[in-house]
Amino acid sequence: MTNQANATPLLQSRLFSGDISNVEVHPENWAKKTFHHTIDTFLKDSNSYTNIYFSRYFEWQGVCREHWFHKHITRDMLQNEGVLITKTAHNDYINEAFPFQTVKCHLNSYMVKKCSFYLIFRFYIEGKLVSMGYQQIVFADHSKKITRFPEFIIKKVKQYEIPADAL
Repeated sequence: MTNQANATPLLQSRLFSGDISNVEVHPENWAKKTFHHTIDTFLKDSNSYTNIYFSRYFEWQGVCREHWFHKHITRDMLQNEGVLITKTAHNDYINEAFPFQTVKCHLNSYMVKKCSFYLIFRFYIEGKLVSMGYQQIVFADHSKKITRFPEFIIKKVKQYEIPADAL
């Protein structure tokens, strides 16, 4: 089993190695559940060349993560127990996107541990992969000390988990 210190480089090497511009990645085939979120793009999302500005993908990762967590994990976002901390965030841009296109985000969890897990994001336009990324989420108490997720959270997050050996 992979230890936590090696998880980020391992995830990068498995998901983002070599030329992935033509790769069709469908980890939802390996998980019990995949969360889907739709984003409509507008001129405000684009840069001066009228393609979608790179930072929007990080914003969309956060929006998709929060929507998934609130809707399917716990509505209170664990506010009474502690805080969710984004320790690592990464995104690879594979194909251009433009205003007025509909972006579909697919989210799965990966390497779910007692205090942390990864989220894998895939962004598609008309079925074509345009971007993929991940975040490492760590749970901490209100004094920012790393602590365990409540067991019911781990159980729910694991429903979206891609097995480690699937990548």
